[in-house]
Amino acid sequence: MGLILLRYGELALKGKNRVAFLRQLRRNIRACLKENGLTGEVTSAGQRVYVETEQVEEALEPLSRVFGLASLSPVVEVERDIDAIVREAVRQAETAGVRPGVSFRVDARRADKTFPHISPEINRLAGGAIHEALHGDVDLSKAADVTIGVDVRAERAMIYRNVLRGPGGLPLGTEGRVVALISGGIDSPVAAWMMMKRGCAVIPLHFSQDEEDTAKALDNIEFLSHYSYGWRLRPTVLSHAEAVAPTLQRLYDLGEERWACIFCKRTLLQRAAALCEELGAHGIVMGDALGQVASQTLPNMEVISYGITKPILRPLIGMDKAEIVDLAQRIGTFETSTRSEHSCRFLPARPLTRGTVERMLEISRRLDEMEGQGT
Repeated sequence: MGLILLRYGELALKGKNRVAFLRQLRRNIRACLKENGLTGEVTSAGQRVYVETEQVEEALEPLSRVFGLASLSPVVEVERDIDAIVREAVRQAETAGVRPGVSFRVDARRADKTFPHISPEINRLAGGAIHEALHGDVDLSKAADVTIGVDVRAERAMIYRNVLRGPGGLPLGTEGRVVALISGGIDSPVAAWMMMKRGCAVIPLHFSQDEEDTAKALDNIEFLSHYSYGWRLRPTVLSHAEAVAPTLQRLYDLGEERWACIFCKRTLLQRAAALCEELGAHGIVMGDALGQVASQTLPNMEVISYGITKPILRPLIGMDKAEIVDLAQRIGTFETSTRSEHSCRFLPARPLTRGTVERMLEISRRLDEMEGQGT
């Protein structure tokens, strides 16, 4: 059986509720293994989680997408003996290609203070043996070509040479449910991913404008499912036209077409709030970034949010477009989001950029009067 060492970050700062967070993390890791056709035993001890499996290489990439994990490494377990640790460190360095002209360092961590050799001593002994055997260049900085890790704990000593980055954050499912508005564009899948990273179980809601836009949204939800271990993404798809067309048509009849984007978003948020009530969700997620388009100016966000009965979460609010694109590429949604252009058929020629709540309420009253008159 092979062994994978999983490290969590933020969870270590939790107090008495850390046990519950760790329990959910282990559940999600097991779900990750199962959904990828892998078998293994998941355990935890101290501030580490372990996966014992015969499919180490196959498990690494899926596990690197489990929220709550800061990093992971395939490790070799050896006796808690300095000679055994040094021998395995040399073997790992040789496998990693350490030789003249290739720099290396040893990074030891002695979590068990009863072990007779402190971390700097382990670094010196293992590093000296590697240099003597392989003649690699010693570089104590993080810029070294190869880092050999040593982790000494009460229950085991582990040696490793690879550290894979995890997504960090909190285990999915520890912070309740949210409804996420998902379009076929770049921003909204990234916003949903960021709330998943903070432990939220996401309920995707898509308002369909055409087949291509809906296909893009559903494909992006499929990408997000590769991170949603422990929670199944079940998208709700509604007709955009059926949701907003009656209101927007009356708005145009009033000669207030510049308000179309604001009233459109308010209508979608009201539908999302109703879905929250139906499915037990606590908030609504949007892909807004401050100032990116007309409906995302601060005055317009105030108007759009006014009176909505659920909290509106905007995790991209302080990001610029380049940062959002970088994250979309990392997640894997960027290519799908950009495979075709789409423009809303209700978009006015000159969208309003600085609405006010008072004016919105006045227009809403006139729209209600028109509806009551059947016009």
